Amino acid sequence: MADSTDSTTGLFQRVFRGLEEDVLAELRKFATRKRYPAGYTLCRQGEREHTFYVVAKGRVVATQKLEDGEERMLGVRGPNEYFGEIGLLDNAPRMATVTTLVPTSVFEVTEEVFDHLVVESPAIAYTISRTILETLRTLDQHAIEDLEAKNQALRLAYEELQAAHEALVEKQRLERELEIAAEVQRSLLPAELPSYHDYRHAAYLEPARQVGGDFYDVFELDDDHLGIVIADVADKSIQAALFMAVSRTLFLVESKRTLSPARVAKAVHRGFIAVSPVAESFVTAFYGVLHRASGKLTYVIAGHERPLLARPGEGIVTLRGKGRFLGMMEQLELEEFSVVLQSGDRLVLFSDGVPDAENPQGENYGVGRLRDILKNVSHQDAQQVVRAIKNDIAAWRQDAVPVDDLTLLVVEVR
Repeated sequence: MADSTDSTTGLFQRVFRGLEEDVLAELRKFATRKRYPAGYTLCRQGEREHTFYVVAKGRVVATQKLEDGEERMLGVRGPNEYFGEIGLLDNAPRMATVTTLVPTSVFEVTEEVFDHLVVESPAIAYTISRTILETLRTLDQHAIEDLEAKNQALRLAYEELQAAHEALVEKQRLERELEIAAEVQRSLLPAELPSYHDYRHAAYLEPARQVGGDFYDVFELDDDHLGIVIADVADKSIQAALFMAVSRTLFLVESKRTLSPARVAKAVHRGFIAVSPVAESFVTAFYGVLHRASGKLTYVIAGHERPLLARPGEGIVTLRGKGRFLGMMEQLELEEFSVVLQSGDRLVLFSDGVPDAENPQGENYGVGRLRDILKNVSHQDAQQVVRAIKNDIAAWRQDAVPVDDLTLLVVEVR
């Protein structure tokens, strides 16, 4: 039965310092308190489950069985400590077995409860994601200490072999870390964009690495309006993927409160600073609200590339607008601009990975080449426009390593 005592709230306040009172109340409401005897296995290495545990009373031990059959202890958790947070985001098997050392009481939060709370407070997403990174770092430290001990004993006889093995372990760890982040990122991007008799949309995203910080979306605000967003987190690591998740959630939540793009962007800015007050990451973004009946698109540009508008008989026009990026610095002023889209228009939104794409000689693709290819395909549908631009950039880049995420979003007015 769910525990609703004041001590429950106090426990979650100590574990999740900095969360709002209403979120703590939600945790208190939905977390299930259970008691287990000593020697009880709460979760087992290799099995899949999606539950997050907070220890209320007692102690548990986490152990991991290595490939050579050796078992190592990862650590002991006591009151106010937690484990199993990766299971809320990842469908991979548990990385360790957790067993009670003494009679133990825990609070359990399921994936369904977590998904509900993420919508209500993006701070939950950031807090849990941050613990995932801390857990991975802890596992890394254990692995490094393990390898150092073996190297000390076998260094003279197996120095070259051990170095190769160490490199392999590191490669596998990084690959798995990136796989987790990539899976989370893919799950957050829209599976498909909405299509109407008067508007069609198409998009493409190619991370420079296995994970990236770009995202896009087109979503209904009400029966008459659509929200359109494309954004880029200024980082190229797992941290970028995590901030991307937080930023996208903030846009989705704040867009339901007002039809003013400037107010939405400023609210996202404040939320981004709130969940990461000391981070050096920031977000560039284009966010617009499209009134479908009139074609009026009201938008803000926060440090992002300005979209290109291809209109039959009028060539290619760069949309007006400018503004500072979101995050890092408290003060932010954004001006709203507007344009009326007409039948036959193709609006192309893109990240800086498009003009910054390099060929083997280190030359940038540039906005000029993007305008040229758009002139040739502006009569085609949204999906064909995306495909043509993507293929032209690939031909330019050849076998050069990507330097940034490449993201395209095309709005077609029929």
